[in-house]
Amino acid sequence: MKIHQIRNATLTVTFGGKRFLVDPYLAEKDAYPGFDGTVNSEIRQPRVALRTPMDRILDFDALILTHLHPDHFDAAAVALLPRDKPVFVQNYSDAELIKAMGFTDVRPLGIETRFGEITLSRTRGQHGSDQAYVYGAERLGSVMGVVFRAAGEKTLYLAGDTVWNQMVATNLDMFAPDVIVLAAGDAQVPGLGSIIMGAADVKTVHDAAPTAQIIASHMETVNHCVLSRAGLQDFAVRNGMTERLWIPEDDEILEF
Repeated sequence: MKIHQIRNATLTVTFGGKRFLVDPYLAEKDAYPGFDGTVNSEIRQPRVALRTPMDRILDFDALILTHLHPDHFDAAAVALLPRDKPVFVQNYSDAELIKAMGFTDVRPLGIETRFGEITLSRTRGQHGSDQAYVYGAERLGSVMGVVFRAAGEKTLYLAGDTVWNQMVATNLDMFAPDVIVLAAGDAQVPGLGSIIMGAADVKTVHDAAPTAQIIASHMETVNHCVLSRAGLQDFAVRNGMTERLWIPEDDEILEF
């Protein structure tokens, strides 16, 4: 497999002979205001420009949308993406919204969904703590992760926008992934706390999956992500995590 870190949570995953574009956030630098009610909301976003040429980003076989927050599927992506490629989403509600935008082949993921020789499995996650969902469930919404499996490939677990919780622990036990991609930028909402993983959660995954290679994504692009790559790298050095933790720069490709 190859995992191409594009920007934020946007990735291209080459797996089982197919190329998947994940959570495209394709606007030019500073196109949007910061998210209201979040940390550093005065900062415009995306905070950095795309480094990957657009024609390469748009060269894919299928699209995966883990959820529809605008830093995972923005207006620029809606305008640029071809309408006839398969789109995998978390549920029928998201599918109807995507179909209404003119996409013609939209498929909610199940426990085992086939795409060519690849099996895709929807996994559960939670975009914040249990307490955050008491007060902010409507805003945080539902999210999914995806497990990729195919003959001759290592098992990949793309966790999506989730914090560490029992759902993630169950996914690790059930699928025993060899490679794990985490949303690791520690996005913060005052009153709700962290809504994706920070350094401590990354360490918890690292310790819970002692043979897996871990990739930190969703960093240094949106206004409310407060954990930098340098900060996570320093934490990894201090906690003996550097042999199995990868923190790719934008436009970097990792191969496993």
